[in-house]
Order: sequence, then structure tokens, then C-alpha cells
Amino acid sequence: MKTVSHSNVIVRPLTAQDEENWRELWKAYLVFYESSVPEEVYRTTFARLLSPEEHEFHALVAEIDGVPVGIVHYLFHRHCWRVENVCYLQDLYAAPEARGKGVGRALIEAVYAEADRAGAPSVYWLTQEFNHTARQLYDRIGTLTPFIKYQRP
Repeated sequence: MKTVSHSNVIVRPLTAQDEENWRELWKAYLVFYESSVPEEVYRTTFARLLSPEEHEFHALVAEIDGVPVGIVHYLFHRHCWRVENVCYLQDLYAAPEARGKGVGRALIEAVYAEADRAGAPSVYWLTQEFNHTARQLYDRIGTLTPFIKYQRP
């Protein structure tokens, strides 16, 4: 992926030099969802995001004035209803001070562009029902589906 600009937001691939900023942003994302992960998960996830062997697992960073203010993790996977892979946008986060500045939109549009480049016709993601601020953007840039998520207890 090349670096792309959306208004004053620059979106680029995650690099090894981003670890500290990525960790801060991802930790804040997890706190927003009242969650946390052990240190091993931080280390393993960052290593996977940078690994050349992980062809389906990716991350992008959004910057404003050279400061990382947002991240997105996404992956490509097989789908039984399509020949092509589909793209799951797994985690999206914009720092509170950067909200309303186009960070979320720039990150989602960058994932859309990566999906197009990879030949993946579908990009999907989940959010919690109460995430009203983010859903205002999602309602403009995506289509709400009727699916309800279940998972193993």
C-alpha cells in the first residue's frame, strides 16, 4: 500500500517504528470497549501485523501533522458464498482529539482501497449498538445489515 492523503489526514502502512504509538492507540481502543489483553497479545499482534508471512493480516496508521492519531486492523479471508476473499475490518480507532477530523473515514476508505486492490468485493465490520458517534459515520460510509452476532460463551 502506498501512503494516501484524505484532507489533512495521511494514511500509511504500520511500520516497526510505530510500536509505541500503535500500542497506545490500541490500548485506548480496548479501554473504550472496557477490555484489555495480556502483554503477550500486544507483542504477538504487533509481530503478526508486521510479518511478511501474514499475507491476510494488515494494519494502517492515520496521521495528522506527523502524529499518529488512528489505527485500523483488517484481514482477508475465504467466504463460502464467494470465490473471492472478503475483508473484515476488525479494529478501528481514532484518538479523541482527532475525532471529527476525517480520521475514521480516511481509515475505512483506505481499507476499501486495499480490498479493491486485493480483489475482495466485500468489506464488513462490527460495532456495539451504543457506539452512536461512530455509527453516524458508518451509516454514511457503509450499509447496516440485519445480522446479530453470537459467539461461544
